[in-house]
Amino acid sequence: MTGYSWTQLERLSTGMATADVIEPSAQLPSETEAVSVPEQNILLVGIDSRTDVQGNPLPQDLLDLLHAGDASDGGDTTDTMIVVHIPEGGGEATAVSLPRDSYVEIAGNYGKHKINSAYSYGRNAEWGRLTARGVTGAERERLADQAGARVAIKTVQQFTGLRINHYAAVNLAGFYQLSLAVGGVPVCLKAPVRDTYSGANFPAGRQVLSGAQALAFVRQRHGLAAGDLDRIARQQAFLSGAAKVVLDAGTLANPVKLSALVTAVQQSVLLDQGWDILRFAQQMRTLVAGGITFKTIPVQSLSLQTRYDGDAVKVDPVQVQAFLRTLLGGTGPASPSSSSSPSSPTSSAPAAARVAESGEPPTSTVSSLVSSSSDTDLSGCVN
Repeated sequence: MTGYSWTQLERLSTGMATADVIEPSAQLPSETEAVSVPEQNILLVGIDSRTDVQGNPLPQDLLDLLHAGDASDGGDTTDTMIVVHIPEGGGEATAVSLPRDSYVEIAGNYGKHKINSAYSYGRNAEWGRLTARGVTGAERERLADQAGARVAIKTVQQFTGLRINHYAAVNLAGFYQLSLAVGGVPVCLKAPVRDTYSGANFPAGRQVLSGAQALAFVRQRHGLAAGDLDRIARQQAFLSGAAKVVLDAGTLANPVKLSALVTAVQQSVLLDQGWDILRFAQQMRTLVAGGITFKTIPVQSLSLQTRYDGDAVKVDPVQVQAFLRTLLGGTGPASPSSSSSPSSPTSSAPAAARVAESGEPPTSTVSSLVSSSSDTDLSGCVN
């Protein structure tokens, strides 16, 4: 990196919104001289929030542009949940998507619900406590969001058996701002789509999306054959394309793009307060060569009937944890909770069945999903 790049990263590290959400036992040591890149699990979430990272309401004109309704429409659920595993020493990282409607035990004795509601349960409970104490405004939003993140992290740990070391949350406007900052993200669709709910209106083939188009691309689930799993494939393709733009296309060496990217991250991304961004940026240099592999946990059914939560995605924590141990080499575990046991008999379907059920593309690296080809070549594209 150039001296200017490091100056911008220092600006980023001092201007980020942070929250105290990682339990002490999961925090990485500040000095790891014996290991250049420590093994770590990062929980990335996209939050359906109508506030910014400081707890202030997003402008109504921006919400209108993003087809997001108004402030009262925000459910504050985690519509995107991805665990990124970085092995000791760096190399290829693995990003594992968790379907938003996975029916799991919510940490904190909230019972069994869709995993995307874990954040809401923690947030709403804290909101009530803060209101009773007379806390209002942006401070109440910020502290409630922090409580929601803690419950979401504990739920993911309990469900996957992985200990979460870092946390990053992107709000509704994040995809909009970040995609604009890097000049757009390349994606590819197998067929044209049109969805009035998300605002998605795209032709088939390869294209570069930014702004409201980028958010519509990752939010659409109406009209997709596999619903949430097709949306996961969209999110993975978008992240793959974004990683290629940032890591391979010289964004970090372009003063204008880098400055815009830093500003966008500061406005739309919340990190755990113990995350040393400068150190992580140094570690990321070892990630460029290895790339990122995208996976999705095994699912048993896309139409599990629940008593209170409608249709959900049926998952078996035992199967999921076995899948992750095999995928990640059995490293970085947390102690699985006994409350994570499935409420129905364990399916004998192998983890590999997920590909047949979801119709998602095969495992891909940063370079393969967005490899250059003609606009009429739809291989590697998503629904």
